[in-house]
Amino acid sequence: MYLKAYMSSGWWRSWLVPLEFLLLQPSASQRLSSKYSAAMSRKMLIGGELSHQAEAEEHYDFDLFVIGAGSGGVRASRFSASHGAKVGICELPFDPISSEVIGGIGGTCVIRGCVPKKILVYGATFGPELQDARSFGWDVNEKVDFDWKKLLQKKTDEIVRLNGIYKRLLTNSGVKMYEGEGKIVGPHEVEVTQLDGTKICYSAKHILIATGSRAVIPDIPGKELGITSDEALSLEEFPKRVVVLGGGYIAVEFASIWNGMGAKVDLCFRRELPLRGFDDEMRSVVARNLEGRGITLHPITNLTELIKTENGIKVITDHGEEFLADAVLFATGRAPNSKRLNLKAVGVEVDKHGAVKVDDYSRTTVPSIWAVGDVTNRMNLTPVALMEGSYFANTVFGGEPTKPDYNYVPYAVFCIPPLSVVGLSEEEAVEKAKGDILVYTSSFNPMKNTISGRQEKTVMKLVVDGNTQKVIGASMCGPDAPEIMQGIAVALKCGATKQQFDSTVGIHPSAAEEFVTMRTISRKIEVGSKLKTNL
Repeated sequence: MYLKAYMSSGWWRSWLVPLEFLLLQPSASQRLSSKYSAAMSRKMLIGGELSHQAEAEEHYDFDLFVIGAGSGGVRASRFSASHGAKVGICELPFDPISSEVIGGIGGTCVIRGCVPKKILVYGATFGPELQDARSFGWDVNEKVDFDWKKLLQKKTDEIVRLNGIYKRLLTNSGVKMYEGEGKIVGPHEVEVTQLDGTKICYSAKHILIATGSRAVIPDIPGKELGITSDEALSLEEFPKRVVVLGGGYIAVEFASIWNGMGAKVDLCFRRELPLRGFDDEMRSVVARNLEGRGITLHPITNLTELIKTENGIKVITDHGEEFLADAVLFATGRAPNSKRLNLKAVGVEVDKHGAVKVDDYSRTTVPSIWAVGDVTNRMNLTPVALMEGSYFANTVFGGEPTKPDYNYVPYAVFCIPPLSVVGLSEEEAVEKAKGDILVYTSSFNPMKNTISGRQEKTVMKLVVDGNTQKVIGASMCGPDAPEIMQGIAVALKCGATKQQFDSTVGIHPSAAEEFVTMRTISRKIEVGSKLKTNL
């Protein structure tokens, strides 16, 4: 084994490396079959050229070494191992709040992202639901207590459970795990700094970067008084007054979470509407819903200073407005986790934001080094990282070079109620159109709201290519939108036409049936004309 170890001082603990688990391994016959298949496929490269002879394989400790055990890294490791590759992976030690030296197997999504956020969204939804329940005959007391700490403990218990599941998935796949910080020191060499400061180098035929991204904090006076989404998911005390800076996913989701739990929320963002990049009509719907639920919106507004006072954090805007808050959330974007990887020294190129540059197959400018997930800043979604990890394994070890397909990827914003979309927005469709664009919309009061009296409409939208009649975009803002949109995404991926939507029998009574009963064109945008919307 090509292995070098040398000591250096450090604060890391040593007794956790490597992580070992006594769980079921694949059968001997499965391992033999997979190794034979991998031995054959490893001779192939994307261009069809032959790789080094099998004898050269013995000079590497691993066929693949992965830096980062988030969604993309774990998927790539497991699938590569299933092809017979010998795989090692390293990850920083676990904690709900990340830093340059803290992470955890499972990554952002599992530990401090999608999963814990969705748990809090569920918790926040009960507040308005309890109000609505009175109209359905439930005798709910006027005073209903909410225990923030209880929910937080349940959330932490769940992410610890999932962290363990991810470890077992890797172990059952035969992947060797190391806890520590990985750094690339050569085209085929990774240095892992263990918990006690010991540095160990491992060689690998292929190296995969899957280190994800981290929240960006704006450089304003008093910025140390603010928090990111990491801390927001682990606050010891529930904040009764919150100021959120940002207009993206995270900003509107946390605004909804805290509002649903009873906090006073001010949402500040730099544009006229939140959710830049989404369909303008749906952005307007989200803004209206946020306001309708009691969130105060401050468009075209930035924060200039935070000041600590006896009564809380004084927040000053660029318009001279002042607020007092118990918490100030910076939801102002994320940056790729690449600066500590030593990439420049080994020849891996990054862009001005630190994103690793890759080709269509996720290969970097160094042929033996690859990258997937948010660190590449292509489409920063967990399911996309999973796709990229899977296709990397197919390409490098499965003998099936496969490019990730970013067309018709559905996604959702879990504000309350949620927004979900797939395909092109109306603006994107008009910009790319080679013919007329047909837009179908439906706005209605859900049956549940007709009883509760809640004034909040569900809005649905289909964007159709006038030449082919294919549905090229779909959007929905309303209860269960993500659940409905996942099915719509399959239809769009298959190239469904508007006629096929129309010929599909709906489920009644449901909101989803509206997608197959929109018969009247709301507007037609002729090719070459400019889009006009009433926001």
